[in-house]
Amino acid sequence: MSMDFSWSEDMQAQYDSTVKFCRTLNDGLDERLAAARFPREQWRACGEFGLLGLCVPEAYGGMGLSCVDTARMIEAFGYGCQDMGLVFSASAHQFACVAPIVETGSEALKDELLADLAAGTRVAANAMTEAEAGSDSSALKTTATLEGDHYRLNGIKSYASNGPVSDLLLVYANVNPAWGYMGITAFAVDRESPGLRVGEPFHKMGLETSPIASVYFEDCMVPVSRRVGEEGDGAKIFANSMHWERGCLFAAYLGLMQRNLEQAIEYAKERRQFRRPIGSFQAVSHKIVNMRMRLDSARLLLYRACWLRDHGDTATAEIAMSKVAVSEAAVQSGLDLIQIFGGIGYTREAQVERSLRDSVAATLFSGTSEIQRNLIAKELGL
Repeated sequence: MSMDFSWSEDMQAQYDSTVKFCRTLNDGLDERLAAARFPREQWRACGEFGLLGLCVPEAYGGMGLSCVDTARMIEAFGYGCQDMGLVFSASAHQFACVAPIVETGSEALKDELLADLAAGTRVAANAMTEAEAGSDSSALKTTATLEGDHYRLNGIKSYASNGPVSDLLLVYANVNPAWGYMGITAFAVDRESPGLRVGEPFHKMGLETSPIASVYFEDCMVPVSRRVGEEGDGAKIFANSMHWERGCLFAAYLGLMQRNLEQAIEYAKERRQFRRPIGSFQAVSHKIVNMRMRLDSARLLLYRACWLRDHGDTATAEIAMSKVAVSEAAVQSGLDLIQIFGGIGYTREAQVERSLRDSVAATLFSGTSEIQRNLIAKELGL
């Protein structure tokens, strides 16, 4: 099979309309960032446009897009919308929470939840990470004990993205800690369930409008009907959700890097030093060239990984490589942009330093760069 590097007219038109829509989401951004406030109005608008259910089948209220087409829309999202916190929250919502329900949930669970999640009338949060189980997801201490037609959940989750504003949480707990990863099981838990408490939002370096917090479970009773998949399926469900997230969510950073590149070019043409545009200096022009090369390299790796997924390949190494390439390129792109802007780039006045702050987390969430390199090494037989 060969890969086609062109976009159809329909897909290009969809990309252009998505960029146009996403630019409307920038209204009031400064105020939201200053208050680190979740953009509820913009969230609902995203749902109405279709950005919260890109990979959800049309039968459940989504757009039913392939992995490649989903990534393309998320790239448009990251390019048009300057609020990367919103982009991240929307992506975590559908890739880490909604996609597992689509792929593994019962028909009753899909009928109950998916339409609202795709429409943006509900917000989903992922509750997997724990203090002692970050990169080592097999070491979960949160337990789920079966008692009749309910499970009793007890434990603490750290860093639940969207947790403070969530209506639904996809929670991973162990039905038997002695089984390790083979006991991990997923549950769709209502935020208002007795025994579930969400902590105060953390103050973060970037992605300010995407709230994150710890979640506490104290004898939280969850109906068996809210189990996603079978007992012990959780590790596989989580791994599949990470394939969606590492592939499609990181397309948003391609959009961010495209914005960075365009800002750098524009500024290098306008800013003059020594009676000439700074872009005419080789030190500056080569930095911008490197920004373009890293962006194109990362983009090719990401869409190759998504293409392989669409054609039935697990693409473990390819997805891991694209995740590393995109996240590390995004951080370097942010650094380069600040360097090109010089002193004013370090201030909030120019509004370019936010790109770096929003990018640093990309090397940490969805599996650190180190974990991705471990996955790649394993695929190489090392």
